[in-house]
Amino acid sequence: MPRFTVVIPLFNKENYIQDTLKSVLKQTVTDFEIIIINDCSTDQSFEKAQAISDSRIQYLEHSVNKGLSASRNTGIKVAKADYIAFLDADDTWKPTFLETINSLIETYPETSLFATKYEVLLKNGKTIHHDFHIEGVDKHGVVANFFASNLNQNFYYPSCLCVHKKVFEKVGYYNEAIRFSEDVDFNIRAHAVYKMAYHSQPLVQYAFDSENQITQKGLGDKIIPDYDRYEAQFKDRKDIKKYLDFQRYVKGKMYKLGGDKVNFRKMVDPIDPANLSWKQRLLLKLPNFLLHGIRWMKLVLQNLGISVNSYQK
Repeated sequence: MPRFTVVIPLFNKENYIQDTLKSVLKQTVTDFEIIIINDCSTDQSFEKAQAISDSRIQYLEHSVNKGLSASRNTGIKVAKADYIAFLDADDTWKPTFLETINSLIETYPETSLFATKYEVLLKNGKTIHHDFHIEGVDKHGVVANFFASNLNQNFYYPSCLCVHKKVFEKVGYYNEAIRFSEDVDFNIRAHAVYKMAYHSQPLVQYAFDSENQITQKGLGDKIIPDYDRYEAQFKDRKDIKKYLDFQRYVKGKMYKLGGDKVNFRKMVDPIDPANLSWKQRLLLKLPNFLLHGIRWMKLVLQNLGISVNSYQK
């Protein structure tokens, strides 16, 4: 049985998938299997993936397009390893990623979730590094409280994550009905029960392009997590309530940018204003044209390698 199963969902990433796959094959830890799930790509993604030959790679195909969550679930269900690492088909790992995850597993046996820091790769080739301050973590350590530490830029993305298989047996798989922020939905369930070990070295390169397109256009008719349900489920957890209000703020801005006034109001009305910073409260009240202007300026600065946001520290 391999030490790790690497799950790579694949849909229309023909310009990235070979670099993604090669980054796994270059790992200093070699005891792994790779499962690539082709979710009915309409470009040459699957053919380019299959062009790379290695006995550790298993190729699977969906007969119909099912979405990212379903692709991950397909990989989880056939995984042979106890430790499942996820890698999106346009992201890459540094060669010591799995070695570092393995070190976290051995150093912190009380944890079941594992991740490292990442760097953001912009379309112009520049990279951005965020400065995270995570309670319980210096160079590496156990995250004291995921919900309290994640009110800023996400301190890890799916391609940074490794999960012990027992977590899925306890809290469930990815919700296949959700088509945006499916990772947030899983994180709420997983971190409410299990602890995470984290390493502050950026060993993942996260491609920003696709997220940027969504935040510019708004959410449209995408299905997102039901934050009200989680608020009711964890009604005695103030840390989770604050995290849920932060997510409502983020999604509320997206609805506003997309001109969706109805869903904007539904999203922001349950927010406790005390859970937002004054900058966040102000942004939710600004006219749409000003919000678009701020967003445009933020993207200009970002392309220069300068990260600006309204998130709390």
